[in-house]
Amino acid sequence: MSRKSILLFLLVCGLGGLGTLLGSILGHSVGKSGLYVGAMVGGFVGVYVATRIARARGILGVKRFWPATVGGWLGLVLAAIIATNHLNTPVIPIASILIIGLGAVFGAASRHGKSIDR
Repeated sequence: MSRKSILLFLLVCGLGGLGTLLGSILGHSVGKSGLYVGAMVGGFVGVYVATRIARARGILGVKRFWPATVGGWLGLVLAAIIATNHLNTPVIPIASILIIGLGAVFGAASRHGKSIDR
């Protein structure tokens, strides 16, 4: 794993998790279903912002932006499924945030398995 892949992973995990947290807080004011919808919308926005920042900072290549974003979004959906099925312990929902970053890194690397900065 290259330095840029690690930076992308950390950035997407951090902002994706923060977006999920803030979205769930805002969605909670609507009701229980709003909590989940708000978390997903906030997470999608967080992943998008994280990959935009990575692109602007040169961590992510131009051609890798959309694959990384979609990979992060798919990771978010998978993380949400895992987290909502294991709400009895706080460890698994928090650890599932790592899946968001992995999705972005795998998405960015999906174009012929080359470096993510091209």
